[in-house]
Amino acid sequence: MQIEKKECKHISHVLQESMQATTRKDAPKLKDLSDHTIHSSCHYQDVGSITIAVMLYTLSKIIERGDYKKITNWLSLVKKFNNELELARKLILQQQVNKYQSHIKKARQILESQSIQIKPYIQSVLKKAAINKGFKLYQHGLSMEQTAKLLGISQWELSGYIGHKQHHFETKQDQTISVKKRAQLAMEFFS
Repeated sequence: MQIEKKECKHISHVLQESMQATTRKDAPKLKDLSDHTIHSSCHYQDVGSITIAVMLYTLSKIIERGDYKKITNWLSLVKKFNNELELARKLILQQQVNKYQSHIKKARQILESQSIQIKPYIQSVLKKAAINKGFKLYQHGLSMEQTAKLLGISQWELSGYIGHKQHHFETKQDQTISVKKRAQLAMEFFS
Protein backbone atom coordinates (compact mmCIF):
# COMPACT_ATOMS: atom_id res chain seq x y z
CA MET A 1 0.00 0.00 0.00
CA GLN A 2 1.24 3.46 -0.89
CA ILE A 3 0.43 6.55 1.15
CA GLU A 4 0.85 10.03 -0.32
CA LYS A 5 3.74 12.11 1.00
CA LYS A 6 1.34 14.75 2.36
CA GLU A 7 -0.50 12.10 4.41
CA CYS A 8 2.82 10.67 5.63
CA LYS A 9 3.71 14.11 7.01
CA HIS A 10 0.30 14.31 8.64
CA ILE A 11 0.75 10.89 10.30
CA SER A 12 4.21 11.95 11.48
CA HIS A 13 2.74 15.08 13.04
CA VAL A 14 0.01 13.06 14.78
CA LEU A 15 2.60 10.66 16.17
CA GLN A 16 4.74 13.54 17.45
CA GLU A 17 1.72 15.15 19.14
CA SER A 18 0.69 11.76 20.55
CA MET A 19 4.04 11.17 22.20
CA GLN A 20 3.89 14.58 23.86
CA ALA A 21 0.28 14.13 24.99
CA THR A 22 1.02 10.67 26.40
CA THR A 23 4.00 11.99 28.35
CA ARG A 24 1.90 14.90 29.71
CA LYS A 25 -1.07 12.59 30.45
CA ASP A 26 -3.24 14.89 28.33
CA ALA A 27 -6.39 12.78 27.87
CA PRO A 28 -8.42 15.41 25.94
CA LYS A 29 -5.57 15.89 23.44
CA LEU A 30 -5.22 12.12 22.96
CA LYS A 31 -8.97 11.78 22.33
CA ASP A 32 -8.87 14.69 19.88
CA LEU A 33 -5.90 13.16 18.02
CA SER A 34 -7.72 9.83 17.92
CA ASP A 35 -10.84 11.39 16.39
CA HIS A 36 -8.78 13.38 13.90
CA THR A 37 -6.81 10.27 12.89
CA ILE A 38 -9.97 8.25 12.28
CA HIS A 39 -11.35 11.03 10.11
CA SER A 40 -8.24 11.19 7.93
CA SER A 41 -7.64 7.41 7.81
CA CYS A 42 -10.93 6.75 6.02
CA HIS A 43 -9.43 7.78 2.69
CA TYR A 44 -6.40 5.46 2.83
CA GLN A 45 -7.87 2.78 5.10
CA ASP A 46 -4.41 2.52 6.60
CA VAL A 47 -4.41 -0.15 9.32
CA GLY A 48 -1.56 1.67 11.10
CA SER A 49 -3.50 4.92 11.38
CA ILE A 50 -6.62 3.12 12.52
CA THR A 51 -4.59 1.28 15.17
CA ILE A 52 -3.13 4.61 16.28
CA ALA A 53 -6.64 6.01 16.69
CA VAL A 54 -7.69 3.02 18.82
CA MET A 55 -4.55 3.19 20.98
CA LEU A 56 -4.86 6.93 21.56
CA TYR A 57 -8.50 6.61 22.51
CA THR A 58 -7.58 3.77 24.89
CA LEU A 59 -4.83 5.85 26.49
CA SER A 60 -7.18 8.81 26.82
CA LYS A 61 -9.64 6.64 28.74
CA ILE A 62 -6.94 5.12 30.96
CA ILE A 63 -5.58 8.57 31.80
CA GLU A 64 -9.00 10.23 32.11
CA ARG A 65 -10.17 7.63 34.63
CA GLY A 66 -6.88 7.73 36.54
CA ASP A 67 -6.33 4.03 35.83
CA TYR A 68 -2.72 4.68 34.78
CA LYS A 69 -1.99 4.82 38.53
CA LYS A 70 -2.79 1.09 38.70
CA ILE A 71 0.01 0.36 36.23
CA THR A 72 3.12 -0.06 38.36
CA ASN A 73 5.50 0.59 35.48
CA TRP A 74 3.57 3.46 33.85
CA LEU A 75 6.66 5.58 33.11
CA SER A 76 8.47 2.61 31.59
CA LEU A 77 5.39 1.76 29.53
CA VAL A 78 5.16 5.34 28.21
CA LYS A 79 8.85 5.34 27.33
CA LYS A 80 8.63 2.05 25.41
CA PHE A 81 5.37 3.09 23.75
CA ASN A 82 6.79 6.44 22.67
CA ASN A 83 9.98 4.78 21.38
CA GLU A 84 7.89 2.64 19.03
CA LEU A 85 5.89 5.68 17.93
CA GLU A 86 9.10 7.58 17.23
CA LEU A 87 10.45 4.72 15.10
CA ALA A 88 7.11 4.54 13.27
CA ARG A 89 7.19 8.32 12.77
CA LYS A 90 10.63 8.19 11.13
CA LEU A 91 9.62 5.29 8.89
CA ILE A 92 6.38 6.87 7.68
CA LEU A 93 8.32 9.98 6.66
CA GLN A 94 10.45 7.68 4.49
CA GLN A 95 7.18 6.14 3.17
CA GLN A 96 8.18 2.72 4.48
CA VAL A 97 4.58 1.79 5.22
CA ASN A 98 5.08 -1.89 6.15
CA LYS A 99 7.84 -1.09 8.65
CA TYR A 100 5.81 1.82 10.03
CA GLN A 101 2.82 -0.49 10.56
CA SER A 102 5.07 -3.03 12.25
CA HIS A 103 6.16 -0.49 14.87
CA ILE A 104 2.57 0.64 15.41
CA LYS A 105 1.68 -2.99 16.05
CA LYS A 106 4.55 -3.24 18.56
CA ALA A 107 3.27 -0.11 20.33
CA ARG A 108 -0.13 -1.78 20.71
CA GLN A 109 1.52 -4.93 22.04
CA ILE A 110 3.27 -2.81 24.66
CA LEU A 111 -0.11 -1.55 25.85
CA GLU A 112 -1.52 -5.07 25.91
CA SER A 113 1.43 -6.64 27.74
CA GLN A 114 0.65 -5.36 31.23
CA SER A 115 0.52 -7.24 34.51
CA ILE A 116 -2.13 -9.92 34.93
CA GLN A 117 -4.23 -7.61 37.13
CA ILE A 118 -4.50 -4.77 34.58
CA LYS A 119 -4.13 -6.70 31.30
CA PRO A 120 -7.81 -7.77 31.03
CA TYR A 121 -8.90 -4.19 31.71
CA ILE A 122 -6.60 -2.75 29.03
CA GLN A 123 -7.73 -5.39 26.54
CA SER A 124 -11.34 -4.55 27.35
CA VAL A 125 -10.74 -0.82 26.84
CA LEU A 126 -8.87 -1.54 23.57
CA LYS A 127 -11.82 -3.66 22.35
CA LYS A 128 -14.36 -0.97 23.28
CA ALA A 129 -12.15 1.67 21.66
CA ALA A 130 -11.97 -0.39 18.46
CA ILE A 131 -15.76 -0.70 18.38
CA ASN A 132 -16.17 3.03 19.09
CA LYS A 133 -13.74 3.97 16.32
CA GLY A 134 -15.42 1.41 14.06
CA PHE A 135 -18.66 3.32 14.48
CA LYS A 136 -16.88 6.52 13.42
CA LEU A 137 -15.42 4.80 10.33
CA TYR A 138 -18.88 3.48 9.50
CA GLN A 139 -20.28 7.02 9.82
CA HIS A 140 -17.63 8.18 7.34
CA GLY A 141 -18.99 5.76 4.75
CA LEU A 142 -16.99 2.55 5.10
CA SER A 143 -19.06 -0.61 4.96
CA MET A 144 -19.61 -2.57 8.15
CA GLU A 145 -17.69 -5.52 6.73
CA GLN A 146 -14.74 -3.36 5.71
CA THR A 147 -14.71 -1.53 9.05
CA ALA A 148 -14.83 -4.75 11.08
CA LYS A 149 -12.02 -6.25 8.99
CA LEU A 150 -9.77 -3.18 9.39
CA LEU A 151 -10.24 -3.15 13.17
CA GLY A 152 -10.05 -6.89 13.74
CA ILE A 153 -13.49 -7.05 15.34
CA SER A 154 -16.57 -9.00 14.37
CA GLN A 155 -19.38 -7.48 12.35
CA TRP A 156 -21.68 -8.71 15.11
CA GLU A 157 -19.91 -6.57 17.75
CA LEU A 158 -19.91 -3.56 15.45
CA SER A 159 -23.55 -3.94 14.40
CA GLY A 160 -24.65 -4.12 18.04
CA TYR A 161 -22.88 -0.86 18.82
CA ILE A 162 -24.13 0.84 15.65
CA GLY A 163 -27.69 -0.25 16.43
CA HIS A 164 -27.39 1.10 19.97
CA LYS A 165 -25.99 4.44 18.76
CA GLN A 166 -28.63 4.82 16.05
CA HIS A 167 -31.40 4.05 18.55
CA HIS A 168 -29.90 6.61 20.96
CA PHE A 169 -29.79 9.20 18.15
CA GLU A 170 -33.39 8.51 17.11
CA THR A 171 -34.54 8.77 20.74
CA LYS A 172 -32.82 12.15 21.05
CA GLN A 173 -34.47 13.28 17.81
CA ASP A 174 -37.86 12.21 19.14
CA GLN A 175 -37.25 14.19 22.32
CA THR A 176 -36.30 17.26 20.29
CA ILE A 177 -39.44 17.01 18.20
CA SER A 178 -41.63 16.62 21.27
CA VAL A 179 -39.98 19.67 22.86
CA LYS A 180 -40.70 21.67 19.70
CA LYS A 181 -44.31 20.51 19.75
CA ARG A 182 -44.63 21.49 23.41
CA ALA A 183 -43.23 24.94 22.67
CA GLN A 184 -45.62 25.34 19.75
CA LEU A 185 -48.57 24.32 21.91
CA ALA A 186 -47.50 26.79 24.61
CA MET A 187 -47.25 29.60 22.05
CA GLU A 188 -50.70 28.78 20.71
CA PHE A 189 -52.11 28.65 24.22
CA PHE A 190 -50.73 32.09 25.18
CA SER A 191 -51.66 33.85 21.90
